Amino acid sequence: MSSSCIAAQMYTLREFLKTPADIAKTLAKVKAIGYEAVQISGFGPCAPSEIAKMLEGEGLICASSHTSLQRLEEELDGFIEEHHLWGCGHTAVAYMPEEFHNPDGILAFSAQMDEIGKALADAGIVLAYHNHNFEFAKADGKTWLEILYENTNPQYVKVEIDTYWVQAGGGDPAEWIRKYAGRLPLLHVKDMIIGSDNQQRFAEIGEGNLNWLAILAAAKDAGVKWYCVEQDDCYGRDPFESLKISLDNLRGMGLK
Repeated sequence: MSSSCIAAQMYTLREFLKTPADIAKTLAKVKAIGYEAVQISGFGPCAPSEIAKMLEGEGLICASSHTSLQRLEEELDGFIEEHHLWGCGHTAVAYMPEEFHNPDGILAFSAQMDEIGKALADAGIVLAYHNHNFEFAKADGKTWLEILYENTNPQYVKVEIDTYWVQAGGGDPAEWIRKYAGRLPLLHVKDMIIGSDNQQRFAEIGEGNLNWLAILAAAKDAGVKWYCVEQDDCYGRDPFESLKISLDNLRGMGLK
Protein backbone atom coordinates (compact mmCIF):
# COMPACT_ATOMS: atom_id res chain seq x y z
CA MET A 1 0.00 0.00 0.00
CA SER A 2 1.12 3.55 -0.74
CA SER A 3 1.66 5.95 2.13
CA SER A 4 0.89 8.79 -0.27
CA CYS A 5 -2.37 10.14 -1.68
CA ILE A 6 -0.64 11.91 -4.59
CA ALA A 7 -0.62 10.38 -8.07
CA ALA A 8 1.08 11.48 -11.28
CA GLN A 9 -1.45 11.91 -14.08
CA MET A 10 0.46 10.28 -16.92
CA TYR A 11 -1.17 12.40 -19.63
CA THR A 12 1.38 15.03 -18.61
CA LEU A 13 4.06 12.67 -19.99
CA ARG A 14 2.17 11.46 -23.07
CA GLU A 15 5.08 12.26 -25.41
CA PHE A 16 7.18 9.77 -23.44
CA LEU A 17 4.63 6.91 -23.52
CA LYS A 18 4.48 5.87 -27.16
CA THR A 19 6.05 2.38 -26.96
CA PRO A 20 6.32 -0.31 -24.25
CA ALA A 21 10.01 0.61 -23.79
CA ASP A 22 9.03 4.28 -23.40
CA ILE A 23 6.37 3.39 -20.85
CA ALA A 24 8.79 1.31 -18.78
CA LYS A 25 11.42 4.06 -18.79
CA THR A 26 8.88 6.76 -17.94
CA LEU A 27 7.34 4.83 -15.05
CA ALA A 28 10.84 4.34 -13.61
CA LYS A 29 11.47 8.09 -13.82
CA VAL A 30 8.14 8.87 -12.19
CA LYS A 31 9.03 6.62 -9.27
CA ALA A 32 12.50 8.19 -9.03
CA ILE A 33 10.91 11.66 -8.83
CA GLY A 34 9.07 10.50 -5.72
CA TYR A 35 5.60 9.47 -6.84
CA GLU A 36 4.14 6.28 -5.42
CA ALA A 37 1.03 6.18 -7.61
CA VAL A 38 -0.07 7.02 -11.14
CA GLN A 39 -3.25 7.74 -13.05
CA ILE A 40 -2.99 5.90 -16.36
CA SER A 41 -3.69 8.03 -19.42
CA GLY A 42 -1.97 8.76 -22.71
CA PHE A 43 -0.32 5.34 -23.05
CA GLY A 44 0.61 4.05 -26.49
CA PRO A 45 -0.10 0.42 -27.46
CA CYS A 46 1.06 -1.94 -24.71
CA ALA A 47 -0.37 -5.18 -23.36
CA PRO A 48 -2.19 -4.66 -20.04
CA SER A 49 -0.20 -7.58 -18.59
CA GLU A 50 3.06 -5.79 -19.45
CA ILE A 51 1.84 -2.59 -17.80
CA ALA A 52 0.94 -4.62 -14.71
CA LYS A 53 4.50 -6.01 -14.58
CA MET A 54 5.99 -2.54 -14.99
CA LEU A 55 3.86 -1.11 -12.20
CA GLU A 56 4.74 -3.98 -9.88
CA GLY A 57 8.41 -3.73 -10.78
CA GLU A 58 8.53 -0.05 -9.87
CA GLY A 59 6.32 -0.43 -6.80
CA LEU A 60 3.75 1.98 -8.26
CA ILE A 61 0.04 1.87 -7.49
CA CYS A 62 -2.46 2.43 -10.27
CA ALA A 63 -4.69 4.89 -8.45
CA SER A 64 -7.02 5.46 -11.37
CA SER A 65 -7.26 5.70 -15.13
CA HIS A 66 -8.78 8.05 -17.67
CA THR A 67 -10.81 6.61 -20.51
CA SER A 68 -13.34 7.51 -23.18
CA LEU A 69 -17.07 6.89 -23.21
CA GLN A 70 -16.60 5.04 -26.51
CA ARG A 71 -14.20 2.52 -24.99
CA LEU A 72 -16.53 1.86 -22.08
CA GLU A 73 -19.39 1.28 -24.50
CA GLU A 74 -17.44 -0.96 -26.87
CA GLU A 75 -14.87 -2.78 -24.71
CA LEU A 76 -16.31 -2.88 -21.21
CA ASP A 77 -15.38 -6.49 -20.44
CA GLY A 78 -11.77 -5.99 -21.54
CA PHE A 79 -11.61 -2.71 -19.64
CA ILE A 80 -12.75 -4.39 -16.43
CA GLU A 81 -10.29 -7.24 -16.92
CA GLU A 82 -7.29 -4.93 -17.36
CA HIS A 83 -8.23 -2.83 -14.34
CA HIS A 84 -8.48 -5.94 -12.19
CA LEU A 85 -5.04 -6.90 -13.52
CA TRP A 86 -3.66 -3.52 -12.45
CA GLY A 87 -5.43 -3.57 -9.07
CA CYS A 88 -7.09 -0.34 -10.13
CA GLY A 89 -10.43 0.49 -8.53
CA HIS A 90 -11.08 3.92 -10.06
CA THR A 91 -11.57 5.34 -13.53
CA ALA A 92 -12.95 8.54 -15.03
CA VAL A 93 -14.38 9.53 -18.38
CA ALA A 94 -11.90 12.19 -19.46
CA TYR A 95 -14.15 14.19 -21.80
CA MET A 96 -17.80 14.35 -22.78
CA PRO A 97 -18.15 13.70 -26.54
CA GLU A 98 -19.15 16.83 -28.43
CA GLU A 99 -22.47 15.44 -29.63
CA PHE A 100 -23.67 15.78 -26.02
CA HIS A 101 -22.68 19.46 -25.69
CA ASN A 102 -26.22 20.79 -25.38
CA PRO A 103 -28.90 20.64 -22.65
CA ASP A 104 -30.68 17.57 -24.09
CA GLY A 105 -27.34 15.91 -24.75
CA ILE A 106 -26.33 16.27 -21.10
CA LEU A 107 -29.35 14.20 -20.09
CA ALA A 108 -28.55 11.51 -22.66
CA PHE A 109 -24.94 11.43 -21.51
CA SER A 110 -26.08 11.18 -17.89
CA ALA A 111 -28.20 8.13 -18.69
CA GLN A 112 -25.24 6.40 -20.37
CA MET A 113 -22.92 7.22 -17.48
CA ASP A 114 -25.43 5.77 -15.01
CA GLU A 115 -25.72 2.53 -16.96
CA ILE A 116 -21.96 2.09 -17.34
CA GLY A 117 -21.33 3.19 -13.76
CA LYS A 118 -23.59 0.44 -12.44
CA ALA A 119 -21.84 -2.20 -14.54
CA LEU A 120 -18.45 -1.02 -13.31
CA ALA A 121 -19.64 -0.84 -9.70
CA ASP A 122 -20.80 -4.46 -9.96
CA ALA A 123 -17.20 -5.27 -10.99
CA GLY A 124 -15.69 -3.31 -8.10
CA ILE A 125 -14.62 -0.27 -10.13
CA VAL A 126 -15.69 3.30 -9.34
CA LEU A 127 -16.62 5.53 -12.29
CA ALA A 128 -16.20 9.31 -12.20
CA TYR A 129 -16.47 12.18 -14.67
CA HIS A 130 -13.65 14.67 -15.29
CA ASN A 131 -14.76 18.20 -16.13
CA HIS A 132 -13.31 20.85 -18.41
CA ASN A 133 -14.64 24.41 -18.67
CA PHE A 134 -17.39 23.95 -21.27
CA GLU A 135 -19.63 22.26 -18.68
CA PHE A 136 -20.01 25.67 -17.00
CA ALA A 137 -22.41 26.75 -19.72
CA LYS A 138 -25.88 27.13 -18.21
CA ALA A 139 -29.37 25.90 -19.01
CA ASP A 140 -32.34 27.09 -16.94
CA GLY A 141 -29.98 28.69 -14.44
CA LYS A 142 -27.87 25.58 -13.81
CA THR A 143 -24.49 24.65 -15.19
CA TRP A 144 -24.31 21.59 -17.40
CA LEU A 145 -22.04 20.04 -14.76
CA GLU A 146 -24.74 20.43 -12.11
CA ILE A 147 -27.33 18.96 -14.50
CA LEU A 148 -25.05 15.98 -15.14
CA TYR A 149 -24.59 15.18 -11.47
CA GLU A 150 -28.23 15.82 -10.58
CA ASN A 151 -29.28 13.29 -13.21
CA THR A 152 -26.86 10.51 -12.29
CA ASN A 153 -26.96 8.17 -9.33
CA PRO A 154 -24.27 9.15 -6.81
CA GLN A 155 -23.78 5.45 -6.14
CA TYR A 156 -22.66 4.85 -9.73
CA VAL A 157 -21.24 8.16 -10.99
CA LYS A 158 -18.69 9.98 -8.88
CA VAL A 159 -16.98 13.34 -9.35
CA GLU A 160 -13.45 14.18 -10.45
CA ILE A 161 -13.10 17.95 -10.15
CA ASP A 162 -10.30 19.55 -12.17
CA THR A 163 -9.17 22.68 -10.33
CA TYR A 164 -7.78 24.47 -13.41
CA TRP A 165 -10.85 23.91 -15.57
CA VAL A 166 -13.25 24.94 -12.80
CA GLN A 167 -11.34 28.21 -12.49
CA ALA A 168 -11.28 28.61 -16.28
CA GLY A 169 -15.05 28.11 -16.32
CA GLY A 170 -15.53 30.93 -13.82
CA GLY A 171 -16.03 28.77 -10.74
CA ASP A 172 -14.32 28.59 -7.36
CA PRO A 173 -12.48 25.22 -7.13
CA ALA A 174 -12.78 25.00 -3.35
CA GLU A 175 -16.51 25.73 -3.50
CA TRP A 176 -17.09 23.05 -6.14
CA ILE A 177 -15.07 20.52 -4.16
CA ARG A 178 -17.23 21.17 -1.10
CA LYS A 179 -20.37 20.97 -3.23
CA TYR A 180 -19.63 17.31 -3.99
CA ALA A 181 -18.17 16.26 -0.65
CA GLY A 182 -18.50 12.52 -0.17
CA ARG A 183 -18.86 11.94 -3.92
CA LEU A 184 -15.38 13.05 -4.95
CA PRO A 185 -12.73 10.31 -4.66
CA LEU A 186 -10.44 11.84 -7.31
CA LEU A 187 -9.19 15.40 -7.67
CA HIS A 188 -7.16 16.80 -10.56
CA VAL A 189 -4.77 19.30 -9.02
CA LYS A 190 -3.63 21.76 -11.64
CA ASP A 191 -2.57 25.39 -11.29
CA MET A 192 -3.23 28.45 -13.43
CA ILE A 193 -1.13 31.51 -14.19
CA ILE A 194 -1.55 34.43 -16.58
CA GLY A 195 1.19 34.44 -19.20
CA SER A 196 2.96 37.40 -20.77
CA ASP A 197 0.39 37.17 -23.59
CA ASN A 198 -2.39 37.85 -21.05
CA GLN A 199 -3.78 34.34 -21.56
CA GLN A 200 -4.53 31.68 -18.96
CA ARG A 201 -1.78 29.07 -18.80
CA PHE A 202 -1.15 25.84 -16.96
CA ALA A 203 1.41 26.03 -14.17
CA GLU A 204 3.12 23.77 -11.65
CA ILE A 205 1.19 23.46 -8.39
CA GLY A 206 1.99 26.43 -6.15
CA GLU A 207 3.59 28.41 -8.96
CA GLY A 208 0.32 29.89 -10.21
CA ASN A 209 -2.59 31.85 -8.77
CA LEU A 210 -5.01 29.25 -7.41
CA ASN A 211 -5.80 29.32 -3.69
CA TRP A 212 -4.23 26.04 -2.62
CA LEU A 213 -4.82 26.47 1.10
CA ALA A 214 -8.56 26.70 0.45
CA ILE A 215 -8.52 23.92 -2.18
CA LEU A 216 -6.62 21.43 -0.02
CA ALA A 217 -8.71 22.21 3.06
CA ALA A 218 -11.89 21.64 1.06
CA ALA A 219 -10.52 18.43 -0.44
CA LYS A 220 -9.61 17.05 2.97
CA ASP A 221 -13.11 17.78 4.28
CA ALA A 222 -14.66 16.31 1.11
CA GLY A 223 -12.88 12.98 1.55
CA VAL A 224 -10.72 13.08 -1.57
CA LYS A 225 -8.74 9.84 -1.84
CA TRP A 226 -6.34 10.62 -4.70
CA TYR A 227 -4.82 13.95 -5.70
CA CYS A 228 -3.81 13.52 -9.35
CA VAL A 229 -1.14 15.98 -10.52
CA GLU A 230 -1.57 17.00 -14.14
CA GLN A 231 -0.12 19.70 -16.37
CA ASP A 232 -1.48 19.68 -19.90
CA ASP A 233 1.32 21.89 -21.24
CA CYS A 234 4.67 22.62 -19.59
CA TYR A 235 5.63 25.34 -22.12
CA GLY A 236 9.12 24.09 -22.91
CA ARG A 237 10.01 22.92 -19.41
CA ASP A 238 10.83 19.24 -19.00
CA PRO A 239 7.49 17.66 -17.94
CA PHE A 240 9.31 15.44 -15.45
CA GLU A 241 10.70 18.58 -13.82
CA SER A 242 7.20 20.10 -13.75
CA LEU A 243 5.79 17.01 -12.04
CA LYS A 244 8.56 17.11 -9.45
CA ILE A 245 8.01 20.82 -8.70
CA SER A 246 4.30 20.15 -8.19
CA LEU A 247 4.99 17.16 -5.95
CA ASP A 248 7.50 19.05 -3.83
CA ASN A 249 5.18 22.03 -3.47
CA LEU A 250 2.22 19.87 -2.48
CA ARG A 251 4.34 18.17 0.14
CA GLY A 252 5.43 21.61 1.32
CA MET A 253 1.77 22.49 1.77
CA GLY A 254 1.35 19.46 4.05
CA LEU A 255 -0.09 16.95 1.60
CA LYS A 256 1.61 13.57 2.00
